[in-house]
Amino acid sequence: MKTIQLGTSDLFVPPICLGTMTFGEQVDEPTAFEILDRSLERGVTFIDTAEMYAVPPRAETFNATEKIIGNWLAQRPGVRQKLVLATKVAGPSRGMNWIRGGSPDLTGADIIAACEGSLKRLNTEVIDLYQIHWPVRSVPAFGNIYYQPRESEGSSIHVQLQALQTLVQAGKVRAVGISNETPYGVHEFVRLAEQYALPRVATVQNNYNLLSRTVENGLDETMHRLKVSLLAYSPLAFGLLTGKYDAQGLTGADVPERARLKLFESTRKQRWGRPLALTAAQRYNALARAHGLTPTQLALAFCYTKWQVASTIIGVTSVAQLDENIDDWGTTLSPELLKAIDDIRWEIRDPAQ
Repeated sequence: MKTIQLGTSDLFVPPICLGTMTFGEQVDEPTAFEILDRSLERGVTFIDTAEMYAVPPRAETFNATEKIIGNWLAQRPGVRQKLVLATKVAGPSRGMNWIRGGSPDLTGADIIAACEGSLKRLNTEVIDLYQIHWPVRSVPAFGNIYYQPRESEGSSIHVQLQALQTLVQAGKVRAVGISNETPYGVHEFVRLAEQYALPRVATVQNNYNLLSRTVENGLDETMHRLKVSLLAYSPLAFGLLTGKYDAQGLTGADVPERARLKLFESTRKQRWGRPLALTAAQRYNALARAHGLTPTQLALAFCYTKWQVASTIIGVTSVAQLDENIDDWGTTLSPELLKAIDDIRWEIRDPAQ
């Protein structure tokens, strides 16, 4: 796998990124170590985490994932220099009162303090890519599809960029990124960075998969023209695009107890638990099988081969899943199959956006 430059930064990463939000919830520390070791062995040297993880978010597992990765790094001298390590500062608490006391804001001081905490937990002196997990502004994200104006918007993008600049100048962060963002947000981050000589965002980490292609409704042009790279998360749509829910539905008695849609009750209600999302997934999964592919192969190849995507974030709970996801790299989709995918989207659109 060739490496890809993230935005205009000096970071070069493989086209597959290991997502770690399961570490500390679905995945215990020994298994996480095995996955991290295997990821490095397979050339997936780009690791993404967040201060909020593990997921589903709970006070008991807040910061757990970063601690596990930090413990792994502490036991693997010399490994850190082989990695591009990314983490995220949580946005406004959104009801999670254990994050900054439930603050509805993300101030410059919050960003700096959060970064200091991540550095300690990760056992590292520098974070390669430091991202804002979700905006302070009111935006249509996490299953919401409409923008709702608010009178009070909290700390400005300019203030957040100034805090990120402090971290970059201190040598604690190499590059910065944003997540769950809109075309306006990307434009504003870049505009202010260029106007005031502040750090330019290298990446946007957004939900992108067969059930949620809204990136292609304008955000992709924004990123292309402004030279900002897309990190695509949830390529398997929370497991819907693996086929595991095709027969029993989203809440059936046969759904495994450790399946995400049983564990992640709040997330299921956001977008993945919509009946139309399952209907669409069943259509794509059947299409995959009709073309001699597994549902997972189709879903991952869709992301792996899209020009919009710089790196696809895969989240796994076992070494076997990791190997399967990496092995799917190189799968090609015929023009006929791509047209069939677009035909389904034209009919059902984006049920899990």
